[in-house]
Amino acid sequence: MSQSHATFDALVQWARMPERQEDVVAARAEYSHLAGEVFEEDRQLDLRLSGFLEFYLCDRVAPWAGQTPARARYLEALQSGDAEQASRWRAWTETWHGLFEVTGMDRAGVRLRSLSSQSAVVVSERRTLHGLSVGDVLEARLIPMGDSLAFSSAWVWHPHAAAPLIIAEAERRRRAGEPERELMFDCARRSLKADRYRQIAIEKIYDFGQR
Repeated sequence: MSQSHATFDALVQWARMPERQEDVVAARAEYSHLAGEVFEEDRQLDLRLSGFLEFYLCDRVAPWAGQTPARARYLEALQSGDAEQASRWRAWTETWHGLFEVTGMDRAGVRLRSLSSQSAVVVSERRTLHGLSVGDVLEARLIPMGDSLAFSSAWVWHPHAAAPLIIAEAERRRRAGEPERELMFDCARRSLKADRYRQIAIEKIYDFGQR
């Protein structure tokens, strides 16, 4: 297990204490509304569970903390004087969550282009990412690890045929000044539909003129 994933698991345990379970349930309902509800038979079940945990810890302001749980844990470590531990928590307050186009894969890692900022980045990745190819679009969370970036354990991979449609819609919304977050969750819901209804053409599922 990588250091970032071990730190994340510890963060999950800290944030899901029994007295916070009511908020966890509320956050799960909120995430399901945004990204689509998953069921036991869905192939994306495990990935979406990871996605929810990251949403709860890194993106959503928790009522009991007045900030994201990740930031609350980081500040708590700072106040305790544990600088080394605080630096590990800090990484989870600075993640980059968005839609990316895969522009290359080599020994250096996976090369990505952000659909919102157009920035090019390289993500260190030693695992074999089965099914991922150049030209694909994926929703991913990037974690700063020193001078490099690493993938979190949550993904939403979109069908290869959907990539040009997502890229075109992202460009349209970027020019209109619309936030990427709405498109990201829109695409996440369409990804579930594409998995469940294989008989429907990908071009129809990712037709952004159809809401």
